Amino acid sequence: MSAAFATTPHGRAVLESLGGNAPYLADLACREAETLLACMATGPDATLAAVLAAVRALPPTTARATLGAALRQAKRQAALCIAIADIGGMWPLEQITRGLSDLAEYALRAATDHLLLCLHQTGKITLPHPETPSRACGFVALALGKLGAFELNYSSDIDLVLLFDPAAPPYDDEATGIMARFARDLTALLAARDEGGYVFRVDLRLRPDPSATPPVVALPTAYAYYEAHGRTWERAAFSKARAIAGDIALGEEFLAHIRPFIWRKYLDFAAISDIHEMKRQIDAQTGGHGLLGFDVKRGRGGIREIEFIVQTLGLVWGGAEPALRIPATLEALPAMARAKHLPERAAKALAADYRVLRQVEHRLQMIADRQTHALPATSESLENFITFLGDPEFKRSFPRLLARVHGHFAAFFATPAPAAPETSFDPGTEGAPPARFTAALEALGYTDIRHIAERLRAWNNGTIPALRAERARELLAGLLPGLLHALAGQPEPDKAFGHFDMLLSRQRAGVQLLSLFQRNPALLRRLAAVLGAAPALADYLAEDSQALEALLVPAARFAKPKPVLRRQLAEAHDLEQATAITRRFVRQEEFHISVATLEGRMDADEAGRHRTALAEAAIAALLPRVLATHKARYGTLRGGRFAVVVLGKAGAAEMLAGSDLDLMMIYDHAQDVEAPSAYFVRACHAFTGALTTRGPEGPLYHVDMRLRPSGNQGPVAVSLAAFRRYHANESWTWERLALTRARVIAATPGFAPVVRAAIAEALTRRTDAATIKADTGAMRERLAKELPPQGVFDVKTRTGGMMEVVFIAQALQLIHAPEMPALLHPNTVSAFKALRAAEIITPREAETLIAAEQLWRTIQGINRITGLSDRATHPPAAMLGPLLRATGTLDLDMLTTKMDEAGHSVRACFNHLIATN
Repeated sequence: MSAAFATTPHGRAVLESLGGNAPYLADLACREAETLLACMATGPDATLAAVLAAVRALPPTTARATLGAALRQAKRQAALCIAIADIGGMWPLEQITRGLSDLAEYALRAATDHLLLCLHQTGKITLPHPETPSRACGFVALALGKLGAFELNYSSDIDLVLLFDPAAPPYDDEATGIMARFARDLTALLAARDEGGYVFRVDLRLRPDPSATPPVVALPTAYAYYEAHGRTWERAAFSKARAIAGDIALGEEFLAHIRPFIWRKYLDFAAISDIHEMKRQIDAQTGGHGLLGFDVKRGRGGIREIEFIVQTLGLVWGGAEPALRIPATLEALPAMARAKHLPERAAKALAADYRVLRQVEHRLQMIADRQTHALPATSESLENFITFLGDPEFKRSFPRLLARVHGHFAAFFATPAPAAPETSFDPGTEGAPPARFTAALEALGYTDIRHIAERLRAWNNGTIPALRAERARELLAGLLPGLLHALAGQPEPDKAFGHFDMLLSRQRAGVQLLSLFQRNPALLRRLAAVLGAAPALADYLAEDSQALEALLVPAARFAKPKPVLRRQLAEAHDLEQATAITRRFVRQEEFHISVATLEGRMDADEAGRHRTALAEAAIAALLPRVLATHKARYGTLRGGRFAVVVLGKAGAAEMLAGSDLDLMMIYDHAQDVEAPSAYFVRACHAFTGALTTRGPEGPLYHVDMRLRPSGNQGPVAVSLAAFRRYHANESWTWERLALTRARVIAATPGFAPVVRAAIAEALTRRTDAATIKADTGAMRERLAKELPPQGVFDVKTRTGGMMEVVFIAQALQLIHAPEMPALLHPNTVSAFKALRAAEIITPREAETLIAAEQLWRTIQGINRITGLSDRATHPPAAMLGPLLRATGTLDLDMLTTKMDEAGHSVRACFNHLIATN
């Protein structure tokens, strides 16, 4: 088979490459001829697997000289095997780097076990399990960089951080010195070179403060360092970290402990400028133009630029989105594109170019087994390398690739140009504002010039916490012209400026917030619109400026909040943490939905669906945790089942900003269980407590349970049997009207269909149509007297308002559902469409009622966001603008006319369909 392979064009090319272009590979082929023949006979997969298996099988009792020789031979064999697979085009890049990384991992484990056992045998430490030295040994090697990400290159160093727990049983007061010698022995065993070569060079410089710490760092020292002094480049390094040898559980515990250092809770756009500065420093060191001597790793358009883009995106978004904590570059690129943080075309182009760059890097290193990234420095040697690479178009294609990569890099790290210098926003230091400053602000539409000047002076002097750092003031200086123009674009610029000043004044630090604006200048304009139109949102931003992050999250997240929340809750250790994470998630998403509605990117129907999906995600996430905590405290009730039913706007998927949750809790149990009600009542209180407990953001939701059987007079949790009895014999018409909007949104396994059937049974109970109409009409008349409309914008209770629209849909469903159960739809618009299809209402009536329902809900939704009062007669321009845009009207007169016409039409429908027989 080997002879046959050698005679094929593919095989001949591989052998010619080994022998004609790479002295190191030619030497390996001669020294490890059996490996070469094995690759030809059985292929590189089986050959490498055998090499790795031999390394894993090395016992820790192996003599050191024998172990070193065995590891060096394994390195030679693996290097030859992987080179053949690479040159022959048999393996993709991921398999090549994984093979190199696996070899490093198994070699490190073998060396670690051997050295730990030697320390044990000489009495230096006392291992709890000498037969498996690494087990509970209190020492761990963390792999960072390319080894951590399984991306090792052909002649790579291995970046390690070595840690030990001085409180672990194996160690005594002399442990620091002992472990320092251990590190030197480990480095020598792997990196020392003899006639057999070497295994891997070891780099320990990524440990905390390497100039001042021993090579094996004590855990308390490492914890203290990363909590107090860790820098952005260290966060980037640890974003790829994994425990690789020694006490793996200890390493995983350490990485979990410093996770908040690596992955910041909030979006960290300041990291972008930090990493860009790192790249500028590298550029200053590398320099150079043209292909001769070009550094394919550090040069413009090289490997590092792609990796910096990926690492920066990971640091920025990984804290908020755990699914983006991906060490490997080729895995991270498509993930960033799917999350809409990188254009899909750019991600694909960067991935393809990364493969080429890594292939070039590997071929450079195969020539002489040197850790080099530089193309040959002479024309002749470059031609020889191109022959080895097998790409005759290299001189033309590679510069284009570099330019393409650097274009993506430059675009990613680009910052907006500073404002034109002729615009002066210098408020002076004291006294009356300068004339030029006054003229500039008046031209923009500001009127309270003295107040703005005083606030800008306070900003410039660093008298507010957010601007004490010089870097924050520098960022603000660059942002100020754009900020003042954006705020001036609002109907009331002075108020908008005041809201921004309040937001900035309440921040403890400003670099993160201002970096966010620097990287996303369009966000300033969107923020200004919020500050100008919605005081409630402005107040929320002042309390939690990180809510702005939600504006940068792709809108696709709206529709599927459950998986996003589930990933965030993976790090919650208990119910309290889960509730806090959920509360913050819901508040940020609520803010996002409100801004999208305010900006006209989302209509009332879409906003209602998204808000409802958000509430469902929160309830579905918290209910299992509440019940698990409840069971841990009170035990398990045999046959116990529990369901959460939503009614009202949540049931209809029509939630508005600030909507309460109308809830009903239904439970069931085995028949022979005595007095279970207290058990479920406690569970209900625990669940509603999780929803209503106040945090910094307020409660998750306000809860209303008055729609349960017997209202406030009944128990908070209702048994399934009691629910069925009540609705079979006792329920009032108004309760059954409310039940038309009931939906089961969370339940213990298998219980949801049972509860849905019970609700359907209650709604299809036969009742005289005249009774339902009379009761509905009477209820409308009573509410009109008790709750008269408060003003023109009280669209709920006004004549022909939302209340009448909903009553029509509910009453007609109750009347006709016994014969046509398919009519039952919690959503009002869906109900009208079903009633039209069944010819219970005419197409014209359906069109009138649907249009009115959407108009009323649009007005309610916008006014909830802006805070416009129902009693308002002359709405402020900032609040009226979004309302006119959302309703498709030009001015207040046109809007009120449209409302009056809708109200009259709905009242006519109500009178025809409900109030008369």
